[in-house]
Amino acid sequence: MRDARGARVSLRKRASFRVLTPTSGPIECSHVDSYLPILVLAVLAAALPLGTIIAARVIQSRRPNPAKGEPYESGIAPSTNAFDTRFSVRYFLIAVLFVVFDVETIFLFPWAVYFHRLGVFGLVEMLIFLAILIVGYFYVWKRQALDWA
Repeated sequence: MRDARGARVSLRKRASFRVLTPTSGPIECSHVDSYLPILVLAVLAAALPLGTIIAARVIQSRRPNPAKGEPYESGIAPSTNAFDTRFSVRYFLIAVLFVVFDVETIFLFPWAVYFHRLGVFGLVEMLIFLAILIVGYFYVWKRQALDWA
């Protein structure tokens, strides 16, 4: 195989990727080099939100107004303070239980995709997982945590 200049190039297997090297000598690639794209992605992932926050601070208009400090900008004076409205603990309990059971059922999708590859072992593991999930559901039901009133 020849490169753009016409020099001979050999294809050598290094670690888990292929490296094109001139025949005069191989280029040694360490395993740390393979983490460079991950580092670049992590820096970009951190820079994007920080850059957005800084840009919003620079661009924002600074015109303080007492109306902006009000809880509602509809022109109607609020009849109560926000602290007077109390929610039942059951509301938050049901919300947390929904999140828990919803996240638990998300684990069913990867299992369904790899069902044939996992075989009987995957089936038994999923049955155990579902049994624990159903026991938890019945426990919450018996404790009447799902009742609104």
